[in-house]
Amino acid sequence: MNADQYPAISDYAFLSDGHSLALIGRDASVEWACFHRFDAPPVFARVLDRRKGGYFRIAPTSPYEATRRYLPDTNVLETTFRTADGVVTVTDCLPVHEDPAHPGRPARREPGHVLQRHVRGVSGAVEMAVEFFPAFDFGRSPAAFSPAEGENGTCVLRACGGAEALVLRSGLGTLEEAAAPGGGCPGHVSRALVTAGSASVVTLVRTAADDPLPGPLSAGELDDRLAETVTYWREWAERCTYRGPYRDAVVRSLLVLKGLIYAETGAVIAAPTTSLPEEIGGERNWDYRYTWLRDASAMLAALAGSGYADEARHFCDWLVDATSGAAKELQVLYGIAGERELDETCLDDLEGYRGSRPVRIGNEAWEQFQLDVYGELLAALDLAMHLRGDDHRPERATFVHDVVELAVARWREADEGIWEVRSGRRHYVFSKLMAWIGLDSAIRILDRHPDQPRGAELRRRWERERDEIRAEIERRGVDPATGAFVQEFDGAAPDATALQAILRGFVAPDDPRAAATVDLIDAELTRDGHVYRYHGGDGLKGEEGSFVLCTLWMASALACLGRTEEAEQRLSLVLGCANDLGLLAEEYDPLTHSQLGNFPQGFSHLGVIAAAYVIEVVKRQDETPGPSRGASPGAEDYLDKLARVRRAAA
Repeated sequence: MNADQYPAISDYAFLSDGHSLALIGRDASVEWACFHRFDAPPVFARVLDRRKGGYFRIAPTSPYEATRRYLPDTNVLETTFRTADGVVTVTDCLPVHEDPAHPGRPARREPGHVLQRHVRGVSGAVEMAVEFFPAFDFGRSPAAFSPAEGENGTCVLRACGGAEALVLRSGLGTLEEAAAPGGGCPGHVSRALVTAGSASVVTLVRTAADDPLPGPLSAGELDDRLAETVTYWREWAERCTYRGPYRDAVVRSLLVLKGLIYAETGAVIAAPTTSLPEEIGGERNWDYRYTWLRDASAMLAALAGSGYADEARHFCDWLVDATSGAAKELQVLYGIAGERELDETCLDDLEGYRGSRPVRIGNEAWEQFQLDVYGELLAALDLAMHLRGDDHRPERATFVHDVVELAVARWREADEGIWEVRSGRRHYVFSKLMAWIGLDSAIRILDRHPDQPRGAELRRRWERERDEIRAEIERRGVDPATGAFVQEFDGAAPDATALQAILRGFVAPDDPRAAATVDLIDAELTRDGHVYRYHGGDGLKGEEGSFVLCTLWMASALACLGRTEEAEQRLSLVLGCANDLGLLAEEYDPLTHSQLGNFPQGFSHLGVIAAAYVIEVVKRQDETPGPSRGASPGAEDYLDKLARVRRAAA
């Protein structure tokens, strides 16, 4: 397959209802969709194989110009097609029904797992085609089609593949058998003339293969579901407490994060896709449809600090449930329902995006030892307990104690590190920093419950261990030649994670090592303002793009150092690399000006939110010293974090 036939990664839009998700191209082609669970096998996967992957498109049969937008402050997509004969819009949504018991949380209803595609004639008369080519389970379960009797001229087609089925209802012409372009999976196509003022809804419902055929929804019911979905997203977005100059970007980023929250459990996946490459044609292709513990504290801060306490609590509940039990069994990542075994396999029959192979499902990083996990979890529990005002339940106290003791016992060991390298273990400075963060967080947790048995003794011992970690980092994690924090003990190579020494409060912004670290990373890991993670040596072939989150770390670090103008330039640089819908992938190639990696990436959007808040807080402090008078209400949580940073070296 010609790589040019693949759209750019940034050409996709993202839809979610908290249970299902989809990616839709500029031509209104659904090219990735996982129904009922984010990590379910997709029913369309054309983004990974143009011939075998399957898709579902509604578009004009004649040449057109297409523009698109999200309806303001929603995750509802509107694509406008302009042809020589007229104008048609296609409005796509995964309908959302609010849970009355948990306002702001999507609830299941019947029929569930529905994709609604509203087709409306704006002017003239345009022939539209419906192209339906499902490919179940990454194309491994061929579809078996059976027509059913429709109502009022509606065509009904059921497609079964393995244990699931899709039911298509369309009023846009008669569906006829057809072969997919390039000789891929079989499907059906119809054509119909859409005239000015006409309206039709094409629905796709996912069911189990042995379920009865779901009944139709009336035109009024479908319109009501669309209106309810628009209202749901707008009311949710309005709750955002950030009121600064980057509000549009912050709200869009929060809408992405909300779309990545699995409503059943509260887990937040890293991204909705697997195997979109970090290098075109390379092997750096990973499955990101899982929840990483290292996202936890940043996620809790972003949600709670922006006015979304229920989402923060729900994620916290998942976090505690998923990690409960023996602390020694803690993992780097988990499935969205707390699954622990996420074995990685390669799908050799798929071409991969633009020939980027292998296509992977599962992620073997779950078996790695990453020391930073202990610190990330303890920092998240510290923040979660602060946000929730939790009572100190005995089993929780025991679990925290066990995690701390593991960090104490293992912080001197080498590990695979935050970047999950496959070249063996090293003594990464960031991993040691997170062990320090973990002990610092545990001491704060302990201080909130001074009546805990042996509390004073534990505090003294944990303080000694924390101080020893600090001394070791300062002795072996700083390059004497540059005065900057580096990637690994006794080394000189830079790593973007060193910025966390500033952002996590290990050093104060006026510490010379803070400026030295920023300058080293800017000099050696930055191209045209975009920050890369590190220089090679990770056990994988090829290269990768700049890491969007690292560029945003740089923006936040510059703000902490008082260099707010530079910080805003970096944030604006990243926002300028987002697609027309405001979506960001994991990486960006400043040479080809293209987005790379899984898309959209939650961590990238977390970075946007954090950088916007930190910049605002610093600017407000400079203008009006003292509490954040006039700042966004949600900035208080970030102000507290910043105050900790500035006190750290005292």
